Parts: sequence; C-alpha cells; structure tokens
Amino acid sequence: MKLKFDGFIIALIAMIILAYIYPNVVEFLDGKFLDGIISVGVALVFFFYGLKLSFDEVKQGMKNWKLHLSVQFFTFGLFPLLVLLFRPLVHTETQEQFWLSFYFLAALPSTVTSSVVMVSIAKGNVPAAIFNASISGLIGVAVTPLLMHFFLEVGEVNVFGELYLGLLFEVILPVILGLLIQPYWGKWAHKYGKALSNFDKGVVLLIVYSSFSESFLNDIFNTIGTTYLATLFISVIVLFFTVYLIILLLVRYVLKFNREDRISALFCGSKKSLTHGSVFSKFLFANNPKLGLFILPLMIYHAFQIFVVTIIAQRLGNQKDERMLTNK
Repeated sequence: MKLKFDGFIIALIAMIILAYIYPNVVEFLDGKFLDGIISVGVALVFFFYGLKLSFDEVKQGMKNWKLHLSVQFFTFGLFPLLVLLFRPLVHTETQEQFWLSFYFLAALPSTVTSSVVMVSIAKGNVPAAIFNASISGLIGVAVTPLLMHFFLEVGEVNVFGELYLGLLFEVILPVILGLLIQPYWGKWAHKYGKALSNFDKGVVLLIVYSSFSESFLNDIFNTIGTTYLATLFISVIVLFFTVYLIILLLVRYVLKFNREDRISALFCGSKKSLTHGSVFSKFLFANNPKLGLFILPLMIYHAFQIFVVTIIAQRLGNQKDERMLTNK
C-alpha cells in the first residue's frame, strides 16, 4: 500500500520554524502589513469557496437528509459534547487554556477538499461528501463563534459586534459574491481548482506564521513544558479515535447506513478544517498573544487525521475493488 506524501504538513512545520527564527516580520508597520495581506487572502479564499459551490450538487445532495443531519450533528454536537465532559476538571489558568484550545477544535466545521478526496478513494458516497463538506463550512460561520462565546473571554472584543463584523466582510460577503458569480465563473474555478486549493493553503500558512510569531515574541512557549505538549499530542490522538469509534458504532448499528453512506459519515463527521480554524482564530482570539497555543491542537489533529484517514480510505477502497473482482 503506497501512501501519498503531504507536503502541506511539512510546510506548516516550516512556518513554525520560520516564525521562531524570524518573528519580527509580523511587527512591520505595526502589524498592519501582514494583517492586511491575510485579510485580503481570507476574503479571496471564501470568494473562491463560494465560486466552487454548485447549486445543482447542493440541491441533489439535500435528498439524503438523514445522512446530512447525522454528519452535522457529529461535527457540531458530538465533538463539543465530548470536550465539555472534561470542563469540570479545569481548575487552573493553564488547564483552562489547554481545554479551550480543544473546545475550539471541537467547535470547527469539517474539511472540504480532503473529506471529498478520502471518500472518493474509499469508494463512498461522493455527492453526499461534497454536500456535507460544503454546508459544514457555511454552518460553521454562524455556529462556531456561538459555541465559543460561552467560554471565551473576549476582553474589549464584542463577540456579536467586531467579531461578526469581521466575519461579515472577510467571510460571509465574499462567499455570497462567489455564489452570485458562480453561474459565470464556476467552470473556471473548477478548472483551476488545484491552483485555488494551493492559494487556500498559502493563506493558512501565513496565518500560522503570524500566530506563532506573536507567541514567540511574547515568549509564550517558554511558559509550558514538555508534559503539556506530550499531553496535548496524546489527547489529540485519543479524541480522534474516540470520535471515529462512536461515529462508526452509530452509523453501523443505530442509523444502519449502507456502506457508501457509512464512509461519508465517518470521514466528514470526524474531520476538522484547518482553513476555517485558522481564519476563525484570527477573530476569536484577536490580539491574544497565546494564539499559537490555541491553534496547536488543530494543526496536530489536521496532520493526524490526514495520515490515519488516508490509510483507512485506501484499505476500504481496496476491499471494494476486491469484492467487485470476486463478483465478476
């Protein structure tokens, strides 16, 4: 079995190293230069996101409502509920920071591109994956901040004021504009889908660099030890497998989905979007020097989910091929 090498994960690590060596770039023009580039980049990411959405695919996908409701519940219900179970164990500021970083991860929407690709490799329900991955991102714009504001100390930032105003101009309006232009430029967006995906990743890399630069400049990582990082890594892995196992049991024995729908529910419901997480963190943790720590579990989860789900998807796809050959 041959695994596909993911250069984006290496690029993420490179950005963290670059932020450690050259953190002062983020302070150029009082931080307005990099912030301006990121804001424009984010707006373009979501403009292209709207441009790639197909009304026909969304309309077709709405038919399988049981699957869609299940996936959105797993994404915005199951994940946060699991993390909320550990809230009573939080007593110190460090524990609060640790828990909140995982709750942020849990509140995020599912991935788009990787979910669809993995479902396709595993021979699952691809139209359903496209629908759920696309809708999840749109739902997340409203739901993620709402889930977060119950536990987030926003300081001078008004959650329903400055935060949503930022999301309106950099996320919601660009998506709407993309949707309006989709009938005319949609084919162009799909034709250059790979290039647009690389652009998305480039913006994420800039946000990661900016976030970690701020944290390194404020000497945040020296306040945590190896125990904190080791616990974080283990917790990410445990969270992934716990969610994956619960979803597997639910779709197989409770919801009784067919093979294709089970795969779509598993892959879409257990994944989290680094793109949306990077963008949302810019607003939710505005001016917070510990931003790098808050997105660290998300970055680890992103890398781990790609590695594990790729292996699972390839095995499921091979099993499907073997069955088809046997039937012949």
